[in-house]
Amino acid sequence: MPVYQAPLRDYQFILDELLHIYQQNELQGFDEIDPDLVDAILQGMADFTTEVMLPLNSVGDVQGCKLVDGKVVTPEGFADAYQQFVENGWPTLTCDPAFGGQGLPEVVGIFATEMQTATNMAFAMYPGLTHGAYSAIHTHGSDALKNKYLSKLVSGEWTGTMNLTESHAGTDLALLRTKAVPAAEGYFAISGEKIFISAGDHELAENIVHLVLARLPDAPEGVKGISLFAVPKYRVNADGSLGEANSLYASGLEHKMGIHGNSTCVMVFDGALGELVGEPHQGLRAMFTMMNQARLGVGVQGLGVSEIAYQNALAYAKDRLQSRALSGAKAPEKAADPILVHGDVRRMLLSQKAFNEGARALVGQQALWLDEAERHSSPEKAKVASQLAALFTPVVKGFITGRGFNACVDAQQVFGGHGYIHEWGMEQFVRDCRISLIYEGTNGVQALDLVGRKLLSDRGAAMQHWSELVTAFIKAQSSNPKMQPYVGALMECAADLQKASTYIATNAGSNPDIIGAASMAYLELFGVTALAWMWARMAAVALDAIEQGTSDNAFYQSKLKTADFYMAYWAVQSRSLRKQLELSSEMLTSVDESIF
Repeated sequence: MPVYQAPLRDYQFILDELLHIYQQNELQGFDEIDPDLVDAILQGMADFTTEVMLPLNSVGDVQGCKLVDGKVVTPEGFADAYQQFVENGWPTLTCDPAFGGQGLPEVVGIFATEMQTATNMAFAMYPGLTHGAYSAIHTHGSDALKNKYLSKLVSGEWTGTMNLTESHAGTDLALLRTKAVPAAEGYFAISGEKIFISAGDHELAENIVHLVLARLPDAPEGVKGISLFAVPKYRVNADGSLGEANSLYASGLEHKMGIHGNSTCVMVFDGALGELVGEPHQGLRAMFTMMNQARLGVGVQGLGVSEIAYQNALAYAKDRLQSRALSGAKAPEKAADPILVHGDVRRMLLSQKAFNEGARALVGQQALWLDEAERHSSPEKAKVASQLAALFTPVVKGFITGRGFNACVDAQQVFGGHGYIHEWGMEQFVRDCRISLIYEGTNGVQALDLVGRKLLSDRGAAMQHWSELVTAFIKAQSSNPKMQPYVGALMECAADLQKASTYIATNAGSNPDIIGAASMAYLELFGVTALAWMWARMAAVALDAIEQGTSDNAFYQSKLKTADFYMAYWAVQSRSLRKQLELSSEMLTSVDESIF
């Protein structure tokens, strides 16, 4: 069975020294947290995930979910593990105290999520989707709807889902056909079929609250005619108790490449009674609250699975004996050297390490922006944080999952033939992680969102805010000679990103197809630059700690060496990505279809 060691020291570094969360006095509720509390919470999650969730990861993969007599049965051990999850209070971490939550910042909760996805991605999706449903109702629901559902969703006694996709529509929600017809007492009868519904049915919780996109009879065409409805598996009585079963069911389970332990269902709604979430015809706005939460979570899936894959590949590389180092034997007392001595194995492992630690810092920054948007005492600063979080959402989802999957493949490669065999766990990591590039909006959609909506909207306000942060950091560090390798590499990345942005803005007006043709290279370039920013910041913190004198010198030296590698191996890709974008985008838009 694969092993896992939660990166608790890295969490401490990011939260305390990089993001300074214990000095965020302008953020409501941050004065209630301290290092001891946060460390205890993350340690508790580390214990739970390694002792309870990790042993079930392979079980879930082998057994999968089953549809028996119209009901979904999850793999052996999942139900007991979920009850422990609820009894320990883990679903409540970042939820509103008014509904039984602990009110912790998102920047703390996001690392608890990473540990869950690293140890058992399929299991982690059940509470993850519930949190998304909670967020949508909490933000857009009426007081009556909140009082009806939120306390049970917060506690985990009930779970939640999101029902968007229909077989003929996919990403194009304007084509959805599910109908909502007014019924008695403010309810609506929902009828239609949804596919790819993660956690659509199961026996883990006593009720499931489905959030369903549907059209009212008077709905205008397109996305402006979509409404959102809360449709429970079992209807809820006035006193909060469960009533009769609603008119909905799972008609089938998808046979998937990975995440077998999560029940991906075809859901049929046959006049099921539900209630409106938010205003009529404003369902997409409400659903995007859930989707943006989910997109951050999916980005964390790419990171989490990449991290556990890396840890196991590293352990294998230290143990596996194969050939001798080209420069001579490094372990002459053994029959061969550990494969860690070989240059290409080191390249793969160090590339994974540099990605994981950089992505973890970026995820933490994104979560802190979300906290600032919700909790900052200054409305102006809260707005800026909201704009930055919106800008980086497609980057966190698209870039981190894409590179995280590549890291899993590299980790599998380190194992050689054993990486292709189930018992080592690596091929499951590859299969599980692969979906993260597809669902919650494919990475191609994320790239389009980044370029078409985020880069070119609001006259580039969000991009300008980030540019100011990068420029301020470079200015502050420019006089430090030890920081020059990091500052110089960051400046080159930033310059390439600026040139690419200018190219798109200049050419998109006359040829809008440029946006689609350039978007994926732009997403990659943006992600490479964003991680260069994080690594330069981490290098500055590490240098300062070493100069001040630290008892953990090895940790900070490791940070500097990994930063060196990132700048040498990853950051230099910015120029090739920019040239790729500039030289191929117009060609892609003009090539005749006959050549395909």
